[in-house]
Amino acid sequence: MDYGTLQGIITIVVMLTFVGIFAWAYSGRRKKQFDEAANLVFADDENQALKDSGEQKQ
Repeated sequence: MDYGTLQGIITIVVMLTFVGIFAWAYSGRRKKQFDEAANLVFADDENQALKDSGEQKQ
C-alpha cells in the first residue's frame, strides 16, 4: 500500500464521518432535543431572574 492509497482511504473515512455527523445533526428525530439544548441558556437567565426577584421580596 503506497501513500496515495492510504491518503484516499483516509479521505473516504473522513468524508463518511462528515456525512454521518451531518445526517445525525439534521435528523428530524433529534429536533426536540436540539431545541431544548438551544434554549438552555435562556432558561438559566429566567431562573436567575426569578431567584434575584425572590431575594429582593424577602
